[in-house]
Amino acid sequence: MKNISLFIIIILFVSCTQNETKETLNNVAVENSDPLPSWNEGTTKTAIIDYVNDVTNSESPNFIEIKNRIATFDNDGNLWSEQPAYFQLFFAMDRIKELAAEHPEWQNEQPYKAVLDNDMEELAKQGEHGLVKLVIATHTGSTTNEFYAIVKEWISNAKHPTKNVAYNKMVFQPMLELLQYLRANNFKTYIVSGGGVDFMRAFVTEIYGIPEEQIIGSRFKTKYDYNNGNPVINRLPELEFNNDKAGKAINIQKIIGKKPVFSSGNSDGDLQMMQYAASNKLKSFMLYVHHTDSVREWAYDRTSHIGRLDKGLDEANEKGWTVIDMEKDWKIIYPFEMK
Repeated sequence: MKNISLFIIIILFVSCTQNETKETLNNVAVENSDPLPSWNEGTTKTAIIDYVNDVTNSESPNFIEIKNRIATFDNDGNLWSEQPAYFQLFFAMDRIKELAAEHPEWQNEQPYKAVLDNDMEELAKQGEHGLVKLVIATHTGSTTNEFYAIVKEWISNAKHPTKNVAYNKMVFQPMLELLQYLRANNFKTYIVSGGGVDFMRAFVTEIYGIPEEQIIGSRFKTKYDYNNGNPVINRLPELEFNNDKAGKAINIQKIIGKKPVFSSGNSDGDLQMMQYAASNKLKSFMLYVHHTDSVREWAYDRTSHIGRLDKGLDEANEKGWTVIDMEKDWKIIYPFEMK
């Protein structure tokens, strides 16, 4: 149970759509020579394209061999929205409601009662201890295959509480284009997120085109069971690794084995990953998403309880890293806004 509260704070307190997204991206690639059509012309878009052109030019002194073109992306707030709470919290709350019939005691026991009553104020009062109970009840006690199926069904059917669209529609179209653009130039793209790795693996590949083995996230301990000739991996109620802040750099080294040359995030939780990329001897590119659009998405940074961007913003400005101004740099936010 050690450090699990930090995991909760980070990841929680927080097939039609997927096919449409793929079709949209394919159509964009065919019909438009602009690799980033949902981006407004300006210094941010220019900086990205200039960097890619430079490091993929074999005659440039900054040329990077294909084997070293590693790009890492945070997920929450960077590739899809994260307000008014991390989407994995909404998953946990929906699971509590689904499981409530099996646990009649939850009707009078916190924090479950708060979830069943849709009482967010009371849920907030439960603090870290309450969130620990929620995540244990909804993320463990199953096999990895069972959990995968549960998340996959949820992501395909659940709807965001304020946007009233499926969560898998709330990915950022400009970032989908960026992922595709980098891969077209032989970059290997990874997700490096504080979110649960098994939670993400259930939907990331279909939405972002990133295979499961390139998804890095926080993880619970697991146990192998031969299960009478039908082996399973059981999820245990104990955190194995918290993939946030310095943990991101540690996991990149452990799992990828190379420093990224391109790294993108949106919060202070991504700062160490960005610093690690910036220390690469090869030419690197650090990209922060700054949520500045209160009309089409949300506007927040230094004082937000979710996705706080404070120290990271200061360091980006100080070191000349590229910062996306969502309001100014993006023509649209979500794929469903495209005509």
